Formats: sequence, structure tokens, C-alpha cells
Amino acid sequence: MSTPAETVEDLDIPVEHSPTHARPVCVRARPVAAGVRIALHTHAWAQLAYATRGVLRVATIDSTWMVPPSRAIWVPPNVTHEVVIVEDAYLRTLYLDASVVPPGLDACRVVEVSPLLREVIAALDDRGVTQHRERLLGTLALDEITRSEPLPLSVPMPDEKRLRALCEAVLADPGRVDSLEAWAAEAGASTRTIARLFRRELGVSFSQWRQQAVLARAIPLLSAGRPLAQVARELGYQSQSAFSAMFRRAFGESPRAFFVRDGRGVVEKTASSDTA
Repeated sequence: MSTPAETVEDLDIPVEHSPTHARPVCVRARPVAAGVRIALHTHAWAQLAYATRGVLRVATIDSTWMVPPSRAIWVPPNVTHEVVIVEDAYLRTLYLDASVVPPGLDACRVVEVSPLLREVIAALDDRGVTQHRERLLGTLALDEITRSEPLPLSVPMPDEKRLRALCEAVLADPGRVDSLEAWAAEAGASTRTIARLFRRELGVSFSQWRQQAVLARAIPLLSAGRPLAQVARELGYQSQSAFSAMFRRAFGESPRAFFVRDGRGVVEKTASSDTA
């Protein structure tokens, strides 16, 4: 899959889409081209970025999340983050005033979008929605978000310089199947030191972290329609079945099932006024 040229944009949210205490839940729908990166930014409200098609990558200082089609990422208020459009995407983003954010939603997470949440977001995107109905729909959306099942799609990143360099090298080439000893030597540290740093800084082993990196790379490849056997080989697996078994352990379903969603979930609204 070729990588599109990157275009860096600053955050630009029109006033009508900015939530307030009086209008706490707003939605903004728009297509965004692959290669667009919305530079690091922070805002006082929360957001739920929902991709009806396309793949997003959202990064904070200490983690990265891949957001597959028909899933969403929750970003709490005042969290510095950037968004990269990995594939041409159609976004419906909810912006939520901090005053209505429920307890427990204090960390970024990728979540399943239930059929009810999908339809509520679509209803909020109706330009004729009244303020009273918007409030009711917003309350229902928040309840569905709190019930949404988080998906294991984050790749935590460390602060320690040597470990961060190693992790960035793995992310750049997740199909490389070198041992931890080889990666540690390249980072200029002993295997024991690197293993200890993984546990101390990230709370997982190298093999557990690398699996997350592999899954992060697999999502855009599979979403683009790459054959499963080809993706498995590219990511260092001896067989398609071994890769599928790993994927099923992580997500509870096969790669094929993971990417099959009700066709209504990928309907794109392309009104002439929708702009990136």
C-alpha cells in the first residue's frame, strides 16, 4: 500500500460545531483525504471521532491508536493529540462539552460503535434537528459511549530514550522478526535492561507490545482489501492461520468478521458543504 503525501493542517472547528454549556453535544461530518495530518492540538471539550469509512491514527504523547472503519475513538477534554488520516475517510465527529462527560471516560480508547450509537450520530447530523432533540440525542449518545466495548488497538509508547528508539523502529518495520536480543543490541542496551524497561515503562513484555504494533499495522492493510495471506507474510507470520489465531485472540473474531459490518454503517453523506 503506497503512502500518500502528508498534508499538515491546524485544527479548525467552525463555531457552529463548537460545543457550549448551553449546547453541549455537536456533530461535524466531512470527508478527509488520506495523508492529512491534523497537527498536535488540545481543546477543552471531549470528542468521539467516528470513521464510517477509512482508517485513522490518533496519537498522544504516550500512545498511538489505530481506528478501523465503523469504529470510533474517544478523546477526553484537554488531551493533547494529533490525527492522521491513513486512508480516505468519512468522519462524523461528536464534540462534547466537558460539563456532560460522564465519570470513567477519562482516557483515550477505541470503541465499537453499536447500531444504536451509529443511528444517534446520524440523527444528530440532521441539519433540521431542534435544540431539544439534540439534547435528548446527546444524552443517549453519551450513554451508548459509556457502554461501548473498548478494543485493544492502542500501542503505548515509552519515555526512556533507548526504549522509545527501539519501539519506533519496530513500528516502522513490524514484520521484522528479530529477537529481543537483536533489537536490544541495536538500541545500545542489554537484553535484560530492555526487558526491564518494557515492564517498568509500558507494563508489558516485548512480545506483548510487538503484537500490538503488528495489529496496528494490520488494520489499514486489511481495511484496504489486502489478501489475508499476504498481510500475514508481510507481518512476519509463517502462515495465514497463525496470524488469524493471533487476531482472534485479540479481538474475539476472525479478521474477516472484524471488517464485516452492516452496510448501513458505511453510508456516506456527501453534502456539498462538507469540507475537510
